[in-house]
Amino acid sequence: MNKDDLYPYMTECAAEAARVARGVTAARLGDPTHCSDWDVRALVNHWVLYTSHGLEHRALRKQLPEELTARDFAAENDWAEAYAAQLDRAVAAWADPAVWEGEVDLGMGSLPAPELASMIIKETAVHGWDVATATGQEFRVSDGAARLILDVVVTHGDLYRQYDGFADPVPLPDDAPVFDRALAASGRDPRRRALGTPGR
Repeated sequence: MNKDDLYPYMTECAAEAARVARGVTAARLGDPTHCSDWDVRALVNHWVLYTSHGLEHRALRKQLPEELTARDFAAENDWAEAYAAQLDRAVAAWADPAVWEGEVDLGMGSLPAPELASMIIKETAVHGWDVATATGQEFRVSDGAARLILDVVVTHGDLYRQYDGFADPVPLPDDAPVFDRALAASGRDPRRRALGTPGR
C-alpha cells in the first residue's frame, strides 16, 4: 500500500479518535478497560502518546523524547483538545509524499513507512475502540478502514502477541462486521460490553 491507499484512513481514524477523546470525562479516567491491567487514564496516555506524538515523530524520523514518554497527558484538563490538535499536526506531517518513502527507524529495527503508518492507524482505531467502550461510546470506522485494520491485525498478530500486545483471537462468525472481526482477531470480544478482556 502507499499514501493514496492509507492516508484517507489515517485522516478518518484520527478524526474519530479526537471525537471519542472529547467524550471522555474526568470521572471516567479511573474506570477499567478491556486492557486488563490499564484503567482509562493509562490507556488514554498510551493512546495519546503513540497515535499522535508518535505518529508525528515517525513522519519526522525522530525518536520520542523522554519528556513525552513519561507524561501524564490525562492529568491536563484540556487533554482531549490537545490530543485533537496533535493528531491534526501528525496527520499534516504525513501529507508530504516524501514521508511515505523509505524506512522508518524504530530504534530496534526499521519498517517501510507505509507499513508503519498502517500499524499506527490500527493502534488509533483499536485503542480508540477500547477507550470508547470503557466510557460508554462507540468507535466508528468505514468499511475500507475496517478492512485495512483487519489486514494489519492478521498480518502482525503473532508479533503483537509475542509482546503481549494481543490476546488469543476470539472466534466470530465469518459474516460478522469487518471491524468486529479485526477486534476479535486482536483478542477483544466486540460482543461483550463487560470489561476485563485482555489484550492491548
